[in-house]
Amino acid sequence: MQKQPTIRDVAQAAGVSVAVVSRVLNPGSGPVADATRRRVRDVIQALGYHPRTAARELKHGPPTTLGLMLADVSNPFFARLADNVVREADARGIQVLLMTTQEDEHLESECLETLIERRVSGVIATPTGDNLDIWKKLQDIGTDMVFVDRSIPSLPEVDVVGIDNVESARSATGLLAAYGHKRIGIVSGPAVSTTGRDRIAGYRLAVEAAGLEVDERLVRHAAFRGAAGGDAVTALLNLEEPPSALVVANTAQVTAVLRRLSHAGLSIPDKLSVVVFEDSPWTELMTPPLTIIRQPVDLLARHSVQLALAKTSGKSNGKPTTIRVAAELVERSSVSRL
Repeated sequence: MQKQPTIRDVAQAAGVSVAVVSRVLNPGSGPVADATRRRVRDVIQALGYHPRTAARELKHGPPTTLGLMLADVSNPFFARLADNVVREADARGIQVLLMTTQEDEHLESECLETLIERRVSGVIATPTGDNLDIWKKLQDIGTDMVFVDRSIPSLPEVDVVGIDNVESARSATGLLAAYGHKRIGIVSGPAVSTTGRDRIAGYRLAVEAAGLEVDERLVRHAAFRGAAGGDAVTALLNLEEPPSALVVANTAQVTAVLRRLSHAGLSIPDKLSVVVFEDSPWTELMTPPLTIIRQPVDLLARHSVQLALAKTSGKSNGKPTTIRVAAELVERSSVSRL
């Protein structure tokens, strides 16, 4: 097996000192003549030398890599989040290492160990809620962490960025109640997730504010992956008194719910009024266009990147920060008055 070239090999081949090569690899760390810089870069390319990112970051301070660990990039919300995080990081000269856990705590554990080995400058993640020991290990080695969209209550010292899930679900449910609906169902995320719990909490607030009783049979949780949303809505439709309106508060299950409603031949909004947590362009192209909760993914990405880089840039106050941004209720044609 051929030995990988070292920084000393580059210095020797270019006829310069190791310190000069280091300055070429780390712009701004010291002066280098243009001709020398070009010669060193030519040698780096010719030898196929790859500097050790972790060692460079530890020695010179300024971050160069962020770890972005998302639950499911097949979910349009997370795909848009990843795109925006990369854009925000690139504007700051930061590279992003993207990993996905597929909502699997075992895969998340492997991803976390990889991020620890890579010694990334910071981690932005949607946690599964498990692997507390590894999350704490990341903290112990000084890695800045930001939870986005979800959080882990037992790790209160980690920065959190997300929408106001309680208020978003309250406004979606409140709209349906204001249109005269008294049987309002909801399909939310797993009860073990902070997102799932908070959206159910907002739903309950709106139902009670409308002077209605919360019927627990109308409250359904569904996993983020798979097609459990379809089964949840079928159970709602099979109730002796089915709902006349539905909030789909689980973004990952919106298409599964709509597919099941289509197969059931249920007309929207004539037979069922619907509000969904989704902002893909197709929601406006449907017949009828869907009333949605629009999540400001660009703001979530911007705040996440800023917090992940705050300590290394000297802009952190040393205290955990929680940022809740407002989502927008966009009313279209999928809700009717009773």
